[in-house]
Amino acid sequence: MKDNYNGALQQPISSGFNAFSTTSDVIKGIDLHGKTVIVTGGYAGIGLETVRTLASAGARVTVPARDTGKAIKNLAGVENVSIEAMDLADPASIDTFAEKFLRTGQPLHLLINNAGIMWVPLQRDKRGYESQLSTNHLGHFQLTARLWPALKQAGGARVISVSSYGHQMAPFNFEDPNFLVREYETLQGYGQSKTANNLFAVELDHRGKAAGVRAFSLHPGSVNGTDLGRVAPMELFRQMGTHDADGNIFPEVAAKLKTIPQGAATTVWCATSPQLNGIGGVYCENADIAELDNGSIAKRYDDPLSLRGVQPYSLDGANAAKLWALSEQMTGVVFTGG
Repeated sequence: MKDNYNGALQQPISSGFNAFSTTSDVIKGIDLHGKTVIVTGGYAGIGLETVRTLASAGARVTVPARDTGKAIKNLAGVENVSIEAMDLADPASIDTFAEKFLRTGQPLHLLINNAGIMWVPLQRDKRGYESQLSTNHLGHFQLTARLWPALKQAGGARVISVSSYGHQMAPFNFEDPNFLVREYETLQGYGQSKTANNLFAVELDHRGKAAGVRAFSLHPGSVNGTDLGRVAPMELFRQMGTHDADGNIFPEVAAKLKTIPQGAATTVWCATSPQLNGIGGVYCENADIAELDNGSIAKRYDDPLSLRGVQPYSLDGANAAKLWALSEQMTGVVFTGG
């Protein structure tokens, strides 16, 4: 079984889906009865849509939530769902959640690492780690490691990392990942954390496939109506050419954004599609494997559909192994995979 080190498997497979495919399209014909799923951040935006879709196909879904009150409110009426407290920036709460889940003795068929933050000012967790790296990557690394026995027990599991086109904004900075020396720039922090998601999927798949655990990362697309930009200064959007001087999104840009069911489609496809059987470590978008971006894809922020492709540096085999070792060191969690 080949790895996706350096993008060896990174080529579209003509899935039959596209940027406008919805969760309803990709879940058609998929039966998840008897499957157990965990979705971080599964109570808002594309995470909530992911939970609804998987639960509607018969899965039992657990949603670990930082804001349990919001989760209870947003998930009201969705069957087959349970909510537990967990904060990805708090290592002790990750351990508590994972230990409680493992005590149930259930196998874990799907772990969807969906939660994320973006455009935040410089903030640090209790360990001094930059918050976007801490939440978007390190918390999910620790959660995956702690849940490994249940993933292995499934006899065929998938771990999905919701990454972003934002990985193109920055490679991983191994010299100063926490902005202790360099000046903080929020999109550099975000881009680095999303590159980490891609590298994690590559290395997790390498280590996990012998135990039947496959890993994927993905770009949901530019989606209208999510919480992700809630703290972003409007000036950033104006600079990208998406909003006017009064802070209103240009109608022609809004018309090209995905709906939430379109934005969650790639997550659901990665998690459930038989088209990906025997493949792993790849970065996906528009419910297909993405194209490797060697500089030939023209991009414009006012045309969200042009924001596609995956940077080779985020699939680099040596960096994937290096990040794994650094993540173990930073979290103090030695991954006993395989």
